[in-house]
Amino acid sequence: MGKLVDGKWLNDEQLLAFEQQQQQHKTANGRFQRGMAKFRNWITADGSAGVSGESGFKAEADRYHLFAALNCPWAHRTLIYRSVKQLENVISLSLVKPLRTENGWVFTSDDTSADPRFTDTLLGLSALHELYVKAVPAYSGRVTVPVLWDKQQNKIVSSESSEIIRMFNRAFDDITGDAQNFYPDALAQEIDELNDYIYQNINNGVYQTGFARTQGAYDESVVKVFTALDKLEQRLSNNKYLLGNNITEADWRLLPTLVRFDVGYFTAFKCNLRALRDYPHLSRYLQDVVNLPNVGKTIELDVYRKGYNSVSPLRNPHGIVPIGLESAFSY
Repeated sequence: MGKLVDGKWLNDEQLLAFEQQQQQHKTANGRFQRGMAKFRNWITADGSAGVSGESGFKAEADRYHLFAALNCPWAHRTLIYRSVKQLENVISLSLVKPLRTENGWVFTSDDTSADPRFTDTLLGLSALHELYVKAVPAYSGRVTVPVLWDKQQNKIVSSESSEIIRMFNRAFDDITGDAQNFYPDALAQEIDELNDYIYQNINNGVYQTGFARTQGAYDESVVKVFTALDKLEQRLSNNKYLLGNNITEADWRLLPTLVRFDVGYFTAFKCNLRALRDYPHLSRYLQDVVNLPNVGKTIELDVYRKGYNSVSPLRNPHGIVPIGLESAFSY
């Protein structure tokens, strides 16, 4: 995936050599470990400091720009909120090309035949790592999506998807007039607990399964994924949504994993004890959520199918895209 080190981009081969030299290449018994986002500022209605980071990021129309990827589930969260919270005319958007290269996430540049959606019209970037260096010239670390950019200060506000969707949930309400609140105070504790369970066992669980490097790590993580899906199936036998009759942040955080499950994780990540279509209540729930206004347009099944089954030296060296399963929903 590559990484920035002191403002210089290193591809996978260069990064491995560097980490071995620095004795930083560690394993955890074959288990996949996800890094933490480094940019954690908050946009607030009045520009006051949020839960973390600096103050000075006031909610304003056309001040902020979102960098995202269609096939990334973490970025998908932010695209969902941008759509359902009526922020598309308030927060501009650049999409990186769906497949990462040796230069990480990149944009279409001079190829006039390429999909124009993947051209960065804001800064004319050719690769996303250029944005990180623009913000912090000596930056070292992972280059990920989503990224929320402040066009006024030329700063990265945040690269943490879970916090970006909290900002999108309420900070811009006075501008858009959209009063939907997916994180109500009365349900906050339940949402946080459910978010943590879903993240550990499903959102990140499929990646721990797909990127496991030992049989033991795979066996442990794949069982964890399906145990959690079994519990959600039972929960949804009595509930329309995860926490009752009203959709919440917990549902939006689960959705990107579910829409990718049968066309991506089942095949590419070997999460194949059961398909999502084998869960009647989860399948009904998924179709209901996808049918909500402005949700379906954020979903690109063909991108997921090709993306998760793209060339990978470890998982899929020849880039064979399986015919595989159809999705458990339509949109």
